Amino acid sequence: MPRSVPAVRRPSLTSQLGFTERIFLRGDDRELANAVDAGLAQVEESLHQEMHFADNLADVTARYLLEAGGKRVRPMLTLLAAQLGGGTNADVIQAASAVEITHLASLYHDDVMDDSQMRRGVPSAQFVWGNSVAVLTGDLLFARASKLVSALGERAIQLQADTFERLCLGQLHETIGPQEGEDPIEHYIGVLEDKTGSLIAVAAQMGVLFSNAPAEFDQPVVVFGEKIGVAFQLIDDVIDLSSEGVAQTGKTPGNDLRAGVATLPVLRLRERASTDPEAAALLDRLERDVIGSAEDGEVTPAAMDAIAALREHDVTRQTLEEAHRWAREAVEALAPLPDGPVKKALIRFADTIVERSS
Repeated sequence: MPRSVPAVRRPSLTSQLGFTERIFLRGDDRELANAVDAGLAQVEESLHQEMHFADNLADVTARYLLEAGGKRVRPMLTLLAAQLGGGTNADVIQAASAVEITHLASLYHDDVMDDSQMRRGVPSAQFVWGNSVAVLTGDLLFARASKLVSALGERAIQLQADTFERLCLGQLHETIGPQEGEDPIEHYIGVLEDKTGSLIAVAAQMGVLFSNAPAEFDQPVVVFGEKIGVAFQLIDDVIDLSSEGVAQTGKTPGNDLRAGVATLPVLRLRERASTDPEAAALLDRLERDVIGSAEDGEVTPAAMDAIAALREHDVTRQTLEEAHRWAREAVEALAPLPDGPVKKALIRFADTIVERSS
């Protein structure tokens, strides 16, 4: 029997746009901020229109994570990149909506793969309705995103298909792990590029494409998106260790580790374990009390202590430094773009991504 559906309070648009307040400064940027905010309001309306289904159960499950909130980072990037061209138009809104629906679809599948019990501060769909309903809901949303993209022409269909392929390959590679002789950290970064970077990159690319921005802006925003996507996920690896808990992060501390996901701090710890007895001892604690323990239910005091020790370890600081390096490289990729409010906002976008851990 499915669990009862918790009430999900739809967040106000103002709270959803809190992320933009850190990206746009007042004064010269106010016109740009207003354009992006207005576009986000249109995207939000579009999402609630497009994610309705005639089937009663599908109608509830499909909008479940949408109504749980989210920063709408990907649509924001689509709208921001569109300001490099003719600005927001109907095609830009439709592309931004398709990208966000694709992202939401991937969350349903990710929570099944990772056996996650919380998402965005509410019980995950697979926890409420079970794996089959969650997977099928994700499939429905992928189908709805594809329907939106199909109306935008062959180029959009190709971009969506390429991105969907990379999302699947990233999940597959994460599931099977590095092959014999493959460097575990290089393998992990490749997974992040596919699972996170690809969708953020196509979000920016869609903005350039459908605003008729100059073609030479395409590659810089793609590289920016790929690299900021990796930085985004590395920061998530640090947030996964947060002591703030569900109220602040929407996840139980160590959620990814408990699901068996080897995040970068653990991979770095394994690198050191062969020569560093202290690192080896902490790794033993994590493997005994934390990693793969999601099915055990509540996080035990021993698990919390091990997670706290990893949070304070140098490998977590090193992960933060690597996230900042990827963000710097993302900003460097923007060099060909003209100086002005859009470029400044993209740079602050990168800064805001890596400041989420503070």
